[in-house]
Amino acid sequence: MKKNRAFLKWAGGKYPLLDDIKKYLPEGDCLIEPFVGAGSVFLNTDYSRYILADINSDLINLYNIVKVRTDEYVREARSLFTPECNDSEVFYRFRLEFNQCQDPFRRAVLFLYLNRHCYNGLCRYNLRGEFNVPFGRYRKPYFPEEELYNFAERAQRAIFVCQSYDVSMTDVAQGSVVYCDPPYAPLSATANFTAYHTDSFNMAQQVHLAELAVRLQQSNIPVLISNHATELTRVWYQQATQLLTLQVRRSISSNGGTRNKVNELLALYGVV
Repeated sequence: MKKNRAFLKWAGGKYPLLDDIKKYLPEGDCLIEPFVGAGSVFLNTDYSRYILADINSDLINLYNIVKVRTDEYVREARSLFTPECNDSEVFYRFRLEFNQCQDPFRRAVLFLYLNRHCYNGLCRYNLRGEFNVPFGRYRKPYFPEEELYNFAERAQRAIFVCQSYDVSMTDVAQGSVVYCDPPYAPLSATANFTAYHTDSFNMAQQVHLAELAVRLQQSNIPVLISNHATELTRVWYQQATQLLTLQVRRSISSNGGTRNKVNELLALYGVV
């Protein structure tokens, strides 16, 4: 079956791990993702309903607009993918506009432009909540029209909400399945990249996430969590039914040539 790509570039996107994730995701009526990110798992599974959450309000705003104003959105966003707009001066002008913009539709249009034109497709904000990733200098940024329409079609089955993971994992209905893709634990002290939003994901929250997974499992709701495979994550997820180690090629390094394979962990809290 053809894999559907997300329309956003996203650090830590799950596209390379899809086959393994799908293999271990239990069946259910509704898939809940407390950390939806670029949505690769949502785009490549077939649940009848989805509740897709993220703490990044720009991301959720974008998804809700693409869902209901698809043609208008594609038309406006496409107009920014021109040779004239692929310029550092224009990029920084649009970035400044985005950081000052209060209009949800215009913010959504600029968010895609920034995502596809900024360095490595990173999504990072400073402490004032301003997007601060520099210009990426790509020869011809790709406009993901097909991916946008595919997302919009599938989004008709989904509800997008801006909320914290612990809210998404409270009062979960029977028949639901929860897939968690939290900001990853660092492989080393210098490799920490959790500032997807102004609120970084700290160690206490990583531990809390594992505790919530146990609680949901005890309520007959299965949970699957992905993370780096480290001594620490194995301790966090020691109560999981299954711990699976996978190899995946990834990097958020400045040197694209150093995309080494790293071990990833899937922790399944299955319902017996």
